[in-house]
Amino acid sequence: MDTISRENNSMLPVGGIIVGVIALLLGGYSAITLSKVNRTLAEHQPKIDKVDAVESQATSAAAAADKSAKEYQGLRTSTQEAFNQVGAELGNLRASITKLEEAAKKPAPVAEKGKKGGGPVVAGPGEYVVKAGDGGTKIAKSHGVSVSDLQAVNPGVNWSKLSVGQKIKLPAKK
Repeated sequence: MDTISRENNSMLPVGGIIVGVIALLLGGYSAITLSKVNRTLAEHQPKIDKVDAVESQATSAAAAADKSAKEYQGLRTSTQEAFNQVGAELGNLRASITKLEEAAKKPAPVAEKGKKGGGPVVAGPGEYVVKAGDGGTKIAKSHGVSVSDLQAVNPGVNWSKLSVGQKIKLPAKK
């Protein structure tokens, strides 16, 4: 048994040494390659940091853009509502102006004797418009005529109930 085991075992140490050398070479190669990879990663780290910063800025800008878009939509809606209200009011004003223009085109109503309303009563030649506090005597005296002459040219006038704005005729002066 000793001979058999010696013969078979003589190659084992040589094989172990060969495998160990190969393992050392592969380990050295991997250490060198890992070193290169680490160096390359270290060189690219500032670039990666810049990309991360740009990504952060882009995210912030996107959030700000979304917020601005919502604010814009709110402003647009409120502005449209305000325009709608102003438009309605302009329509009302236009209708009022049209009514005023039509009323201005119509002749002013003339006040008749003894009736109220219309525009102010204007005295024509030989006429007088009664004012507050006027009486037959006061009117006759202020125009230099007699009360009897004043009553004679105004036969239908009730001198005890003169109304403001009433027209009476004045007699010719003698």
